Amino acid sequence: MIPIQQQPEPIDFESKVRLKGLAFLKKNPHPQTWDNREYWRDSLKDLHIAYNEICAYSAQWIPWIAGSPTVDHFIPKSVKPELAYQWSNFRLSCLKMNARKRDFQDVLDPFNIQDGWFILNFPSLLIKPNPELEESIKIKVKNTIKRLKLNDDDDCVRHRQDWLMRYCEQKITFEFLKETAPFIAYELERQHLVDTISSIMSVS
Repeated sequence: MIPIQQQPEPIDFESKVRLKGLAFLKKNPHPQTWDNREYWRDSLKDLHIAYNEICAYSAQWIPWIAGSPTVDHFIPKSVKPELAYQWSNFRLSCLKMNARKRDFQDVLDPFNIQDGWFILNFPSLLIKPNPELEESIKIKVKNTIKRLKLNDDDDCVRHRQDWLMRYCEQKITFEFLKETAPFIAYELERQHLVDTISSIMSVS
């Protein structure tokens, strides 16, 4: 994960999402079901564009058609239903990360984390907390990694490997890597490996 700058809400968000949602909540302040009231979905394309099509949790590109982008409510609807239709509570998330986060509240907010809290090990491509963090933050980083299964799911690790190997094999440029897998690109720059990562990954 890398820090994400919160983006302004779309100019039509009020009419498209918030007003409809607040009208529903006025009659149902503690909804037992949200069926047919998922107005936040009407903002998904705007969210996808506003956050450069990058998942807030995996920090990788989510293709619109095949990537299953979703609206994640950072503070769960079950905890604060009054935030269910608020742009500031939305995070762009791939379906897999959203399903893992669910209503748990032990995942760090990408709007609030700082550079260097999460680090990427090469060549294993496992994500770890920065050892220089104070212990309380380190625990939160570990909990986030565990909850989202960023290391425990082979597909997550393989996906990072796929992006990195494309770069190592010169199939994509570093600028393209920055756009599609910004966490990997950030870590390559931070660790001064942009020009030498191919040798570490054993690519001739």
